[in-house]
Amino acid sequence: MPVKLSVLDLAPIAPGESPADALAHTVRMARAADEAGYARVWYAEHHNMPTIASSATSVLIAHVAAHTERIRVGAGGIMLPNHSPLTIAEQFGTLGALHPGRIDLGLGRAPGGDRAVLAALRRSPTDSDRFPADVVELRDYLAGASRVPGVQSVPAASSADAVPLYILGSSLFGAQLAAALGLPYAFASHFAPAALHEAVRVYRDTFQPSDALSEPYVIAGVSVYADGDADAAAAQFATSRRRRVRGMIQRGPGARDYSDDEIDAFLLSPAGQQIAQMATYTAVGTPEEVREYLEAFALEARADELITVHGALDADDREQSLRLTAATAA
Repeated sequence: MPVKLSVLDLAPIAPGESPADALAHTVRMARAADEAGYARVWYAEHHNMPTIASSATSVLIAHVAAHTERIRVGAGGIMLPNHSPLTIAEQFGTLGALHPGRIDLGLGRAPGGDRAVLAALRRSPTDSDRFPADVVELRDYLAGASRVPGVQSVPAASSADAVPLYILGSSLFGAQLAAALGLPYAFASHFAPAALHEAVRVYRDTFQPSDALSEPYVIAGVSVYADGDADAAAAQFATSRRRRVRGMIQRGPGARDYSDDEIDAFLLSPAGQQIAQMATYTAVGTPEEVREYLEAFALEARADELITVHGALDADDREQSLRLTAATAA
């Protein structure tokens, strides 16, 4: 049975690009995913990251949905501790009314930034403690069944423009919450692979059916570098990984640049190996090799759907990877 595929686009700002360039490429990727038959394309809330252009996630979703035809468009995810449930309900209720049947809302508990970002957002690290209650409050706003006396979200969802919720996570916490609420669960195995199998087991074993979902539904993240030439795909992966490592170790004023050889040597060190493990679930190679990997990974992860992250730095390479991956699904 073919693996159901979706796309997580981090809206990357490549070296030498402007944010406007990056956002134009994001629209292009979404259109390509729409044409290629992917189920959904998601964007994630990140703050204070010069290489990611998706901080205003709901704004980006509105723009992409207006420039695509069929594909579902959503958040993977909104970091709910950064917002009031009413604000997000109003934003996504509006998106659902504008694009009926095409909007998803994935919710995460992480702050999407460090303590300085939290302070700038006027939030506290303890806000994440309210995550389960905030998810329930948000769910009820979207359903037109507010638990807050005298307050309703406008527009609220109707059956035609309902916005389904997904719980995102990289630990057992999200798995337990998604199971308890009877919601679909998306695991961030594309960058935090360690707890994947245990989290999916806990979710499936403890799932409680709900009005939203009768059976457990798992989405697992996986990075993809597909190219007609296997060596080219491997080179794209190596270049992308070096850039990620540079972003992690080159911080603060006066930080020096590191050569590719120095980065490769660092990746062999104990600290570098910890970073390298983030790419545990990565498909690299020709379309056939990638497809074989994805099918095996879906079985291993007990995933109903895979959300693919096409990580090449060059926008043309990302789009080619996206199209080649989908082409082998037929």
